Amino acid sequence: MPSPLSIAAQAPSPADVSGIRSLALLGAAASGKTTLLEALLQHSGVTAQAGTVERGNTVSDFDGLERRLQHSLYASLVHMDHAGLRIHAIDTPGAPDFIGQSLPALEAVDSAVIVINAQNGLELMASRMLEAAGQRGLCRLIVINKIDAAELNLPALLAQLQEVFGRECLPLNLPADGGRRVQDCFFASSGAADFSSVAEAHRALVEQVVEVDAAFVDRYLNDGDVDPRELHEPLEQALREGHLIPVCFTSARSGAGVAELLAIIGHLLPNPAEGNPARFVRGEGADAEALVLRPEPSAHVLAHVFKVNSDPYLGKLGMLRVHQGTLSRNSQLFVGHARKPVRIGHLFLLQGAKHIEVDRVLPGELCAVAKIDELVYDAVLHDAPEDEHIHLAPLEFPQPVHGLAIAPARHGDEQRLWETLHRLAEEDPCLKIDRDGQTGETVIFGLGDLHLRMLLERLRESYRFEVITHPPRVAYRETIAAAAEGHYRHKKQSGGAGQFGEVYLRIEPLPRGGGFEFVDAVKGGTIPGQFMPAVEKGVRAGLAAGVVAGYPLVDLRVTVFDGKHHSVDSKEIAFVTAGKRALMVAVREARPLVLEPMVTLEITTPAAAIGDITGDLAARRGQVNGTRNPVPDRIIVQGLAPLAELSSYQTRLNAMTSGQGRYTVELSHYEPVPPNTQAALMAAHKVSEEE
Repeated sequence: MPSPLSIAAQAPSPADVSGIRSLALLGAAASGKTTLLEALLQHSGVTAQAGTVERGNTVSDFDGLERRLQHSLYASLVHMDHAGLRIHAIDTPGAPDFIGQSLPALEAVDSAVIVINAQNGLELMASRMLEAAGQRGLCRLIVINKIDAAELNLPALLAQLQEVFGRECLPLNLPADGGRRVQDCFFASSGAADFSSVAEAHRALVEQVVEVDAAFVDRYLNDGDVDPRELHEPLEQALREGHLIPVCFTSARSGAGVAELLAIIGHLLPNPAEGNPARFVRGEGADAEALVLRPEPSAHVLAHVFKVNSDPYLGKLGMLRVHQGTLSRNSQLFVGHARKPVRIGHLFLLQGAKHIEVDRVLPGELCAVAKIDELVYDAVLHDAPEDEHIHLAPLEFPQPVHGLAIAPARHGDEQRLWETLHRLAEEDPCLKIDRDGQTGETVIFGLGDLHLRMLLERLRESYRFEVITHPPRVAYRETIAAAAEGHYRHKKQSGGAGQFGEVYLRIEPLPRGGGFEFVDAVKGGTIPGQFMPAVEKGVRAGLAAGVVAGYPLVDLRVTVFDGKHHSVDSKEIAFVTAGKRALMVAVREARPLVLEPMVTLEITTPAAAIGDITGDLAARRGQVNGTRNPVPDRIIVQGLAPLAELSSYQTRLNAMTSGQGRYTVELSHYEPVPPNTQAALMAAHKVSEEE
């Protein structure tokens, strides 16, 4: 990340939470989110001229990689003060590989603005983010952008939204004059539009809103209409309940609909007191209780870290949403379970790369604090020790399955590489770092080839770190297909105190996805209770290392039912070894299987290439589950395939589609590999063990 510019001038603070709005711009790549944000910043007076992605001068895409690639790679924050309001906005990347940057934005805002490219129609990321925002309880707004492009079928796109997401998707405005302006449909009951009827759209909106309030239903039935200016509270209720998902139209390039969108944000989207409260809990695990925070400035401070940036020169920057209380400069706050508070020396509002210092931040606002090493993603900051067990309900992130072995180009930099990778993993919940216990290799796991390539670029550009990579590793797993028993006696005598531990255990397969269960069924004290954790530790070590192919064991139950101990020689290390070896004996008798990750694919391709796509997918042991045609001459193929068969798939896809195809993958489930593949993996593991 480039060095931010700190601005000494104090930003004015809103008078109370009613003057605050927060939203995240979400959707597929190339939908125009960054350009739309530039238009909003210009219209609100923050910038004199809107930047463009092509010129590399936008406020939100300020990273060198983003400007060079002309795509958002990281979530970035901006704010605008307009008409007495402070609007906080998060610009998010649209590529599925960077969903680990987009999803956390849902934890920080009251409204999700889903931007859809009118030329491309409803794409995967728009659907996923609209559903995720609904599951999170956010108020949702759909913005159909680029309405002045040629050869559009906007009525069909609106119909598709209503077919997929329900009749709750209703237009707040409609394009007019060939997409050069928009016509309001909520406050206006008549007017000219390029398609549909303003009167019908107005009636549908009013009916949808009044349905949530019985008193307004009676008025509407008796009087035939209700003044929309009286519908603020039922409108907010409809948004909170997902009973209304407004749709509006814009062209960020021409400015059509931008002023109207800014007015919608100010007048119709909720302030922190009107939106659904964030889903906090107090306590751990099954004992956790739901907790409703109050966006009151005088209450205890509770703030949530939704994003962390690590800069090699500036240190750690944590981005927060204040949910309760007033966060002030020089506050003393606890981070999670920490017993010692940290001092908030400076509070910043972010304007892309710029840091604007403020004295206080109210509930519902988004801010940043710098150089506090204790900050991590998902941490809760609080000013009362009794609040240490408060957490935000976790997000569900896709599991990273694309692996790449990585090593420093210069010998001796192994520890520095490990520390740098962990610093980057702190920024991205969908990036995992692992060290192979057998080979000693460091392996990075991401959501796709693009995800990992951008990580390598970041290492080179931001950290000046040259690395060597090896072919991607597939995240295979091992499991068993039958029950079996294992026994191992560990006995070691070498002059002094000896080691003795004996374990009998039984293993049984669990359903796919069942994980691991450990059962202590020992009777009569043959293995004293103080040694049972050591047995479990050994079993878990065996699970992690694998048995037949060197991959983690999953989906089985291990029941320890007997054993022996020695009053003098039995030690924890003996039972760790005995537990691990007994597991290995049992697994070899339990019809072991190697499992491979199966991924769902969504391939976007020109219609002319559909035959090549389906044929190639079949050759990769894949299958086509369906197709759809969002826009003319463009087909989306949905399928299932083994991840191992998709190495360098983008290269092949480029060849089949003349560079116009793209694809996304997401882990679906694990299936047994073909017998010849299992034999090859087992043979390779045997050779590795012998070496």
